[in-house]
Amino acid sequence: MAPGPSNRSPQPSGAAALRNADRPLTVLQVLPRLDLGGVERGAVEIARAVLAAGGRAMIASAGGRLGPRLMGMGAEFVEGPFASKNPLTIWANAGRLARVVADEGVDVIHARSRAPAWSALMAARRTRTPFVTTWHGVYGDRGFLKRPYNAVMAKGRPTIAISQFIADHIAARCDLPPDQLVIIPRGADVAVFSEDAVGAERAIALARAWSLIEAPEPVVMLPGRLSRWKGQEDFIAAAAKLKAKRGPDFLFLIVGEDGGSGLAGRLFRQAQSLGVLDVVRFGGRCDDMAAAYKLASVVVSASTAPEAFGRVAVEAQAMGRPIIATDHGGARETVEHGRTGWLYPPGDVAALAEAVDAALSLDASARAHMGMAGRARVASRFTVSAMQRATLAVYEQAAGRSFGATLG
Repeated sequence: MAPGPSNRSPQPSGAAALRNADRPLTVLQVLPRLDLGGVERGAVEIARAVLAAGGRAMIASAGGRLGPRLMGMGAEFVEGPFASKNPLTIWANAGRLARVVADEGVDVIHARSRAPAWSALMAARRTRTPFVTTWHGVYGDRGFLKRPYNAVMAKGRPTIAISQFIADHIAARCDLPPDQLVIIPRGADVAVFSEDAVGAERAIALARAWSLIEAPEPVVMLPGRLSRWKGQEDFIAAAAKLKAKRGPDFLFLIVGEDGGSGLAGRLFRQAQSLGVLDVVRFGGRCDDMAAAYKLASVVVSASTAPEAFGRVAVEAQAMGRPIIATDHGGARETVEHGRTGWLYPPGDVAALAEAVDAALSLDASARAHMGMAGRARVASRFTVSAMQRATLAVYEQAAGRSFGATLG
């Protein structure tokens, strides 16, 4: 699809237009919180691009871990209860945002999640400000209120889909003009996720923290927050099947935090009951994923529900690591089966074990060639810089003016 819509949203007029024209192009992104998920990382990456292009980056949310990072790089933070789904709070948030838009000369409002998107849409209409959305996930639509609630994410002009899979999902559910649906895949920062960029000291420090220094076995890594749909239970079950076939000549490493769900304890008990605690390890939260990937021989994304995009698969390939992913959702676009990794049927533990066995059976040359093919695929199709450039183009077309600088 084209990198931007052909029709522009209604523009501010009179004093508002003059005020905006005299200031840096200002983008206000709206999302629930600023923690460590894909939505939040995407917002940070785009804020950085806006600032680099000479614009002004603002983010409205309820706060979170990434707030200090945003302010440290020069973005402006608007704090409020934007994670709330309470209709009265959503209405009040619309007023908060409308005042910010009017006072700060905001040129574009970009909503990234449903509840705050309703507030942002009302604020955009009150102030006649261009409204853009990014549809980040497969939103459930069971129940008679779900579809109308989700529909706000298709009110953006344009609406950005983070994969072809999500674009198809939107088209099947929403009456959205085709020229207002733009596909901008998420991506990996290939300068950060690079074998050469991760120094030995970083990898050694992480290996020491995970007690891998004395472990000669190849590491098969499953990154991601601990959640039933992320497939950690299938991963552990596959470890049992693989151990029965190969013996304990490998290590399955689960990287991710529990978040208070209690799943970590259940996973430990599962590994214990299957007799695989000798080949399964829990790494917990990791703040240096590039170094983590460097320690892995193979990376797995075992999600039992479709990933809207699947950042793990792209980051692993950027690091030159073969990837094994479930054959649905965004992984079908990012993983080339047999060339950069393997796709297997979701929930098929035996197929997962077979794919890991195949990956570990590759000789060093074959594994290196697969890793190089994966990195080349990411560099040509799925980079953060490409996502940033395409998103800035959307902002410029929506606002009807440019940043006045180009993104390198």
